[in-house]
Amino acid sequence: MTTNASAAGPLGAVWGARAETSALVDLLRPPATALPPLGDPERWPPTAAARLASVLDQARAERGTPWPQATASRYARYFRDGNRTGYETPVFEHDDRLTRAALAALVLDNDDWLDEVADGVVLLCERSTWCWSAHEEHHRTRGTVVPDPDVPYLDLGAAGVAAQLAWLDHVLGDRLDVRWPGLRARVRREVRIRVLDPFTTRHDWHWLGLDGDVHNWCPWICGNVMVAALRLVGDVTDRARIVAGTVRAIDRYLAALPPDGSIDEGYEYWWNGACRALEALDVLEHATGGALSAVEVPVVRETVRFPHRMHLGGPWYVNFADARAKPPAGQPWHVPQLWARRIGDRDAERHAAAQRATTIPDHELGRALRDLATPLPDQAAEPLVGSVWLPGTQVGVARVAAGSNAGPTLVVKGGHNGENHNHNDVGSVIVAVDGVPVVVDAGRPTYTAQTFGPDRYDIWTMQSSWHSVPEVRGTPQVAGRDHRARDVTVEDTPDRYRVRMDLAPAYPVPALRSWWRTATLHRDRQRVTVEDEWDFTDGGVPSTLHYLLAGRVTHDSPGRLVVHPPGETRATLLAWDPSLASADLTVRELDDPLLTSVWGDNLTRLELHLPDTARGGLVITVEVSA
Repeated sequence: MTTNASAAGPLGAVWGARAETSALVDLLRPPATALPPLGDPERWPPTAAARLASVLDQARAERGTPWPQATASRYARYFRDGNRTGYETPVFEHDDRLTRAALAALVLDNDDWLDEVADGVVLLCERSTWCWSAHEEHHRTRGTVVPDPDVPYLDLGAAGVAAQLAWLDHVLGDRLDVRWPGLRARVRREVRIRVLDPFTTRHDWHWLGLDGDVHNWCPWICGNVMVAALRLVGDVTDRARIVAGTVRAIDRYLAALPPDGSIDEGYEYWWNGACRALEALDVLEHATGGALSAVEVPVVRETVRFPHRMHLGGPWYVNFADARAKPPAGQPWHVPQLWARRIGDRDAERHAAAQRATTIPDHELGRALRDLATPLPDQAAEPLVGSVWLPGTQVGVARVAAGSNAGPTLVVKGGHNGENHNHNDVGSVIVAVDGVPVVVDAGRPTYTAQTFGPDRYDIWTMQSSWHSVPEVRGTPQVAGRDHRARDVTVEDTPDRYRVRMDLAPAYPVPALRSWWRTATLHRDRQRVTVEDEWDFTDGGVPSTLHYLLAGRVTHDSPGRLVVHPPGETRATLLAWDPSLASADLTVRELDDPLLTSVWGDNLTRLELHLPDTARGGLVITVEVSA
């Protein structure tokens, strides 16, 4: 996402100078009360005790065992073979365990739990870096494979640790002073050196968006820095200066969002972008005694609705870019639930309420505390949108009838190939039947060094060849903002939902005049059609249409293919005129856990081979099999 870094964003337009340092000196509450009062179990709803039971059981089982260790060899592995999970896994396991220990210390009348907390805290303070190895800059600039404690790198990991320690200090600080005198001073020193000083002294952090390119790192890091400053910085002017810097950065992020609040990184990244901004705005409103409220900011209101709009049914969501169609459980659904209530969107609130699990979000103490303090609502039927078109990302979703996932749901994506976490997928379609994707987007495998490097598009899931788009005369789509959909139109009536776009700019094929794709949900017939029409300056190499399918696929006769999705979902029929296109199937075996956890052992690509004519067209129909 790009924005004018020097212009006031949507927050600045509403708040003016009230979010600047001079005003915040007077507005901010003192550190003792700057964060919301979430640490009193007596004030939690009655459901909290039952929800905590499994957390406490796990905390008891692991107390006294060795803490997970993020070793040097694991850190260096990223630079040697590209594996980043070897280091990140024990880092995350340590954070999860510290959260569980803190919750146990809060609710169990036993100060021995403070010893467990102190062990986890001191291990963090002794760790050479809080930065994840995949993010640090020293290997690139110096060729080293070990962190440099004297030059800390401020990334998602470092900011997250600072916030974790701030929340822990907020809810356990007084008791730690009694049992562990000196520990809180050590925490403040480490947070200052590793996070707050780098934030205030360096202005070339890419995630600040000062070059006009801003993405989800900005609110993720700045929201956590805000929490750390509010709780751990005593000097009034220093606190105000740091908080003002975080607000300006989050404002740049919000300014980069399209007015419809959609996220080009995909639905899953809403949680670590827009949701992070909402959490920071919650904290800021409390810290200023309500003086700085974002509830009436239009883009804030719109992005609250985004998860609801991307829901296909049950655990399934629209998953363009690096998102997964079945995102991991344990998301902080209390955030959109509470925000939807505040903006008065009853359907978005009901959707979030229906998704809230009985489990507590792990990993981050602040999220766990807020979740525990938020009552679980009565479960209700999920309110599914009838249709939506988001022009900011050119994503459309339509089902036969609002409130029901019965029959087909059509998802269409236009956009461009310079998006954050881009896949070369302009014109891609997804079709779900009874809320379960059948024509699918694979999503992403486990991140490695290659994922965000120059060889990103060697990964098969990032290639247009493995999305449901054309391959034009043997040429796939290429990356870049200029490779886009053009002349996009949308029609939404009671009988049909239709999106039409020209995909020609997405392909570096000089002879291609136009490639029109028209995707239509025929509500009256409960059927999806995708029509492709091409126009070249001359005849030449044939083109191919690709459709990526999930489930057991049977090519039972010419022009007919049946997909049996996993579970109880009804079989789906794909049909086309066999005289216009011959068909092949390619089975892609899956071995990455992030893919197999969603799709099982394989995906199947339908390849429809088109004639080598200068002009022509083909229609494919998708509907529930009779």
